[in-house]
Amino acid sequence: MLLNDITPLVRLIEPEADALGFALVRVRLFGKDDERTLQIMAERPDTRQLNIDDCAELSRRISDKLDALEEAGKDPIEGAYRLEVSSPGIDRPLTRKQDFIDWAGHEARIVLTEAVDGQKQFKGDLEGIDSDGMIAIRHPRTGVLEQVPFALIADAKLVLTDRLIEATVPLSMEGAEEEIQITSTDDSDDMSAHADGEEEETH
Repeated sequence: MLLNDITPLVRLIEPEADALGFALVRVRLFGKDDERTLQIMAERPDTRQLNIDDCAELSRRISDKLDALEEAGKDPIEGAYRLEVSSPGIDRPLTRKQDFIDWAGHEARIVLTEAVDGQKQFKGDLEGIDSDGMIAIRHPRTGVLEQVPFALIADAKLVLTDRLIEATVPLSMEGAEEEIQITSTDDSDDMSAHADGEEEETH
């Protein structure tokens, strides 16, 4: 599988997130050779985050599905890789059109695959997205409202500000200091859930 061809992986992973009532935020496969990482970000619709138990549960479902495909000779990822499941965090990536509606009023940084009017990078307060997929972002100093095409986005994420922190629903930290170690029947598979709400497993 090509590193930039993640559509088949999204189709495999999204139903597992949906089954738990989570929304899939991002799927990325990056790195080289045996240092590759399959990064999955998901959230609960009500809190826009996942806690450590949520990450562990989603990681197990995805790992079981990928292992079953591998046993059937249909492994979607050739070679070794690390599975990483996490909450998107406060300064989250913006990957869906709905994100630009939900986070309107907050500062974001957007990088395009190609320049628009000679510019590839934009930073400012989001003011939504229209039916044609044009994102409105207001320049913080000039106040100019710029239009950025969603279709050309290479990377977009929120900027960490006091306003964003105040708007983010805090999760309970009960049990967050504990570290959970889960080892599969295959000694080569070692899965650990970390206190920062991130789950990692090596395949």
